[in-house]
Amino acid sequence: MGQSTIAREKLKAYIERIERLEEERKAIGADMRDVYDQAKADGFDATVMRQVIRLRKQDTIERQEQETLLDIYKHALGMIGQPQEE
Repeated sequence: MGQSTIAREKLKAYIERIERLEEERKAIGADMRDVYDQAKADGFDATVMRQVIRLRKQDTIERQEQETLLDIYKHALGMIGQPQEE
């Protein structure tokens, strides 16, 4: 088996693997939509749930810094009273 044949087979294997993973990702996406739909049917807000999930991925310090900045920006725009002191 020549080098080009080996390279071709490796490339084909990578492409097929990526295609399988893309199909799995589509299936997982559909499953996640189903879960959000079930939560919505139970009265939960899917948009807020997505925000909570995004926040849970952050470490505590990063999340606190972003929340503080958000408060400062909202205060500057007159959306809330004084920013909270920590």
